[in-house]
Amino acid sequence: MSSAHERATAGFLVWRLSMKWRVAVDRAVGPLGLTHAQYVVMASLYGMARSGLRPSQRRLADHTGLEALYVSKLVRALETAGLVARTRDPDDPRAMQLSLTEPGREVTARAITVVQGLLDQLLEPLGGQDGPRARQFARELATLLDAPLDPYTEHEEEQS
Repeated sequence: MSSAHERATAGFLVWRLSMKWRVAVDRAVGPLGLTHAQYVVMASLYGMARSGLRPSQRRLADHTGLEALYVSKLVRALETAGLVARTRDPDDPRAMQLSLTEPGREVTARAITVVQGLLDQLLEPLGGQDGPRARQFARELATLLDAPLDPYTEHEEEQS
């Protein structure tokens, strides 16, 4: 760890790492015509489709951690670009189901390959993606993501 980071708080380091990752992904997927946020939407749709899901915008927002309004804006732009299709959910006419188009699947597959290369670079100091330190790091990140930050807000969401 650099001397500048030795005295930094965990919160600051998490923020800096997330910013470093976001900028790197933006630069890496830019040549494919995507932003980091668009990549998150498309890669999530790609993975969900592989599990047999056609999520609604709300479900995709919940999955990605992005605000529903932002997901809606991203999806509209991706739909205009011919990469995402929105169709009415037959079980809920108010909801839109999302899926990648064929060009969307092709771009997403290429973007995933590029981002996986970045992840290899990022995790190399921890022994690579498949190393025990990287797996432990992923478990610790998951623990932090599962920890409530505002129990009052989360309790209200559960009642909604």
